[in-house]
Amino acid sequence: MDYNKIVQGILDIGEAMLQSGAENFRLEDSFYRMCRSYGFKRSDVFVIPSNIQVTVETPEGEIITQIRHIESTGADYDKLNYLNAMSRYVCSHNPDEKELARRFKKVMARPDQSELITGLAQITGGTAFAVFFGCDLQDAVVALIVCLMIVLVGGWLSRREGNPMIYNLILAFLSEVVIVTAVRSGLGHHPDRIMIGIVMLLISGLSTTNGIRDLLQKDFISGSINIMNSMLGASGIAFGTAIPMILFGGVEAEGFILTPNLIVQLISCTAACVGFALWFKIRGMQVVYCGIGAFFTWLIYALVYEARPSNFLATTIAATFVAFYAFIMSRINKAPSTIFLTASVFPLIPGPNLYYVMYGCVSQDPQMVFDETIILLATCLAIAFGFIIVDVASRSIMHAMKREYHIGKSALNLPLIGGKK
Repeated sequence: MDYNKIVQGILDIGEAMLQSGAENFRLEDSFYRMCRSYGFKRSDVFVIPSNIQVTVETPEGEIITQIRHIESTGADYDKLNYLNAMSRYVCSHNPDEKELARRFKKVMARPDQSELITGLAQITGGTAFAVFFGCDLQDAVVALIVCLMIVLVGGWLSRREGNPMIYNLILAFLSEVVIVTAVRSGLGHHPDRIMIGIVMLLISGLSTTNGIRDLLQKDFISGSINIMNSMLGASGIAFGTAIPMILFGGVEAEGFILTPNLIVQLISCTAACVGFALWFKIRGMQVVYCGIGAFFTWLIYALVYEARPSNFLATTIAATFVAFYAFIMSRINKAPSTIFLTASVFPLIPGPNLYYVMYGCVSQDPQMVFDETIILLATCLAIAFGFIIVDVASRSIMHAMKREYHIGKSALNLPLIGGKK
C-alpha cells in the first residue's frame, strides 16, 4: 500500500470537508480516525480555516508530512454529508489508494444545486425574516426586491471579491440605498425592519456558529479566526448600512417589533430557515428536519420568554434545545450535526441588534449603542452557553452508550469502535 497516496487521499477528503463548511474540531477528529484505521503508529494533525498539516508514522516507520493551503471556504452541506459518509467508509474498510481516489472523485462529481434553487432560497430567507421582524405587506415586497438584487449582484460579486468585509459592504450599501429610496417613494413603511431581514441574509454566510463551536472545543486558533472573519463580515454590513444613512441625512427607525401573531412568527421563521437550508445546499429530508428544528427552537424561545421575560434565559434554553436536536438528528441521519444546527439556530441570531448598534452610531445615540451591544453580546453568550450544556451532556450520553464521540491523538492506539463517529 502506498502510504504517501493514502495520506494524500485523506487530505483530499479533509480539504473538501473544510471547503464545504465543516468545523475544524470535527475535521481533526475525522483525520485521527482515518489515520488510526490505517494502523499509523503516530499522527499529528493541525487544522485552521486556511491550512491543514498532517504528519504520520507508517507501520514501517516512514515519516510522511503533507500540507494543504485552503484558499476559501463556503457552505455545501450536501457535499459535506457525503464526504462525512466517505470518512466513515475509510475508517471501516481501509480502501487502498486507488479505491480511495475513485470514491473521492465520485463524491466530488455530484451535480451541484441549480442556481435557480439557490437564488430562490436566498430570496425566501431574506423576505421571510423581514416578515418575522415586523414588516407589513408593502415592506415585504421591498424586501423581496432587495433580496433579488442581492442574488443577482452577489452572484457576480462573489466571483470577483473574496474579502467578506468588501463583499458585505457593497451589498449592504446597495440594499440600504434601495430600501431608503423605496420608503421615501411611498413603497414601504419601515426601512429598519426591512434592512434587518437583509442583515439576516448577509450574516447567514458568516461562520459564526462554527467559530463558537470551535472555541467551545478549546480550538482557540480556529475559533478565533472564524469569529474574526465573522466580525470582518459584520463590519462590512455595518459600514455599508451606515454610509447611505449619512448620505440620505438619517433614516427613521421605530425599532423592530416581532409580528404579534405567534403562528405568523413560527411560519415566517421556519420558511426563512428552510430557505437558508436550501441556500447551504442541504438536500432531501434534511431540509425538512432543519425547518422542524427552527420551528421548535422559536416556539421554545417564545414560550419561555412569555413565562419569564428574559432574553438571556429564553435564548439559553432555546439554544440548548437546538443543539441537542442537531446532535440527535446527526446520530439518526449519520450526518454532521452542523448541517442541522446552522440553519435551525438562525431565529436566535441577534441580527437586529447588529443593525441598531450601527444605527445608534450614525444617529449619535450612545445609549442605544450601549444597550444594543450588551444585548448582542449577551445573546451570543447565551447561545454559546446552550451549546456547552449539550456538549457536556452528549459526551456523557456517548460514554454511557460506550460509543466514541470526539477522539484525539491520545486515542490513536485504541481500537476503533465499529468505525463510528
